[in-house]
Amino acid sequence: MINIFSVKKSKKQFLKKPTYLGGKEAFKKFIGENLRYPAQALAKGIQGTVLLQFTVSDTGEVSDTKVLNGIGYGCDEEALRLARLLKYEKVKNRGMRLRVSHKLKIHFRLPPKTSVQYRYSVKKTEQKVRKVEKPKTYSYNISW
Repeated sequence: MINIFSVKKSKKQFLKKPTYLGGKEAFKKFIGENLRYPAQALAKGIQGTVLLQFTVSDTGEVSDTKVLNGIGYGCDEEALRLARLLKYEKVKNRGMRLRVSHKLKIHFRLPPKTSVQYRYSVKKTEQKVRKVEKPKTYSYNISW
């Protein structure tokens, strides 16, 4: 007896949609390598997510880019610049021209602040004098 609920149906797509050249991993790598944090946002300590919408044609060209939800301080412009650099695969759909709308979230996160602390103590003791001096302590803080 065949259980009809356990049979998986494959979804067939009538039209092929353009996909990013190289797949999802290449897409993430491209965003990571080409994203430049805006100086104004970096100075103000601004971080957040920019939501974009753009259209991909059947030839793989990106057009009609616009910001749906932005955070300002140059992040919106950087996200638009990055979206315009994207290249998608060309698609043939039985002679039909296809334009696909995509939404994309680009996350702007400040790099973690790192600091290094170094302590150095010096103790001086003399045998002639029985007084014990307090050790001198030097502190260095390096942060970037």
